[in-house]
Amino acid sequence: MRGLRLTDGRFTLEPALPVPAAGPGETRVRVRLAGVCATDLALARGYMGFEGVAGHEFVGTALDGPLAGRRVVGEINAGCGACARCLAGDPRHCTDRTVLGILGRSGAFAEELCLPTANLLAVPDEVADDAAVFAEPLAAAFEVAEQLDLARFERALVVGDGRLGQLCAQVLLDADLDVTLAGRHPERLNRFPRRPRFLAGAFDAGAAPPDERWDLVVEATGDPDVTARALAVVKPRGTLVLKTTAARPATLDLAPVVVDEITILGSRCGRFAPALEALRSGRIPAATLIDARYPLERGADALAHAARPGVLKVVIEMPNPDDDR
Repeated sequence: MRGLRLTDGRFTLEPALPVPAAGPGETRVRVRLAGVCATDLALARGYMGFEGVAGHEFVGTALDGPLAGRRVVGEINAGCGACARCLAGDPRHCTDRTVLGILGRSGAFAEELCLPTANLLAVPDEVADDAAVFAEPLAAAFEVAEQLDLARFERALVVGDGRLGQLCAQVLLDADLDVTLAGRHPERLNRFPRRPRFLAGAFDAGAAPPDERWDLVVEATGDPDVTARALAVVKPRGTLVLKTTAARPATLDLAPVVVDEITILGSRCGRFAPALEALRSGRIPAATLIDARYPLERGADALAHAARPGVLKVVIEMPNPDDDR
């Protein structure tokens, strides 16, 4: 099969990758559409030490198993199935897990992938591929609602108006919070019917911090240097949610956390069901974030495009299985 392989920080198209073999309880999936994520770009910079086929945002067609012939999306963490966390229904935090296209498991930038059948969810007929490919990042945004009782908060700030920041802002608006989005691109507010207030440039290096303070702050810039600036605008006894993962560490003075009794919450992957329902109902029209699409043959160009400043979602279209290869 064809796919993009990450080696020594470079993505190259490989014409004859081995087809992934489904293990016990797994399903083979033919990928239809894959999304490029900031994590994929971080992998190329050395994050997780990953080499191989990256990509974890996808919509595909199940080739076997109980969902054979159905369009599917898939939760990306594959647990061992035997530890206490897996048996309690939380493979996302299994210490022996593999993660699609990130840790020990070949990913979605190829014609086929394998995931545990239990990880797969059928895509509702009302949800087009362009929307379904956002199931994974939208689920990550909804993870904030799973971790926190959002009814406790009135005002929220999302720092970062990139792909994930936009989705986090929409999830918080969906929960009826008063939301401010901080970033550099006010024109992006036009992509969604529900618009947060916008705060321009307030968290850039050297910028004066805003005078306001918020009960809930979500840091989603992808830049670990912003963490300290985001912490500075959390109200006493407020909550800072960290969404950024990066190849380099952040430096943080923890004294204000103690003095102001601030809660810091790491937030990663979420359940797909709430995301699929939000896409099905049209409450969060995530497909508006697509800026560009490329065929698999130009997958390396897709990754380069996604790395440009100001670009939102880039997707990679897989070939029709009936195409000559």
